[in-house]
Amino acid sequence: MQNNVHRHSKVAIVGTGMVGMSYAYALTIKGLVREIGLINRTPERAEGEAMDLSHCLPFVKPVDIHAGGYEMCKDAQIVIIAAGANQKQGETRLDLAKRNVKIVEDIVPRILEHNPSPILLMVSNPVDILTYVALKVSGLPPERVISSGTVLDTMRFRYLLSRFYSIDSRNVHGYVIGEHGDSEVLVWSRVNIAGISLMDWCQACSKAIYPKKKEIEEDVRKAAYHIIEKKEATYYAIALAMNRITEAVFMNQQSVLTVGTLMQGEYGIKDVCLSLPCVVGSGGISHVFSNPLAEDEERALRDSARVLREGLDSVAY
Repeated sequence: MQNNVHRHSKVAIVGTGMVGMSYAYALTIKGLVREIGLINRTPERAEGEAMDLSHCLPFVKPVDIHAGGYEMCKDAQIVIIAAGANQKQGETRLDLAKRNVKIVEDIVPRILEHNPSPILLMVSNPVDILTYVALKVSGLPPERVISSGTVLDTMRFRYLLSRFYSIDSRNVHGYVIGEHGDSEVLVWSRVNIAGISLMDWCQACSKAIYPKKKEIEEDVRKAAYHIIEKKEATYYAIALAMNRITEAVFMNQQSVLTVGTLMQGEYGIKDVCLSLPCVVGSGGISHVFSNPLAEDEERALRDSARVLREGLDSVAY
């Protein structure tokens, strides 16, 4: 496994709203890339963001920050699609589908006009449906059209477990799979803390998680709704989730992340995009894990896939 950054690592971001710019800001601070291109339907917005972000440069590693049209995508190893209508209070991610599908259908060909083989990283919601649309419109290999998926949901799950047990969240391992949304599946059967199964950990510390399971599941699934209710949008945590995926690509880390990808028979599921643990490196996704799940978890995953297929059917995909 190589662990080097591209000589000239570049990211292009389509959509300079709060999500796109929180990602760009975190990217700048972390020093992951040498060039960032900003694209927005209102060019003046992208120009202003590029100017503001450029004023950070005396405090961070060197990076070139530019605003422009889709020519910004040229030579970018990763193109982020963060454009689209925002989720409104009381609106599910799937409610956004019809509005945002048309935007993706317009954006993707413009990207490919200047860059025929990028890794497309989708973050606009409903991200699973839009990832499938981008895959079909682009004609790119499935391993190069991925989404932020349930990376953030997985982090929320680990964070809540870490709070319950008063343990560093980096030592908590567990995954959320399926839709990035209401039908997502928390994989309790695979949770471990520092390599110790959740059941054994509960016995060792005399603190059972199971009375809190429903509360934690609800907190993970409804986190975005609660945040939107209080501050209208979510952007900080998803920006760091996207940075984590970007790091795995540019550093060729072969990291296991719950990104979204096309299902090609995993658990008997085909022709939808959803999240499973995937190995992510410089070429995108190199492996999708489909290890045995508990019976109820596998059933819930298939139900999640059915929800997404119904969503795709509703937008004629």
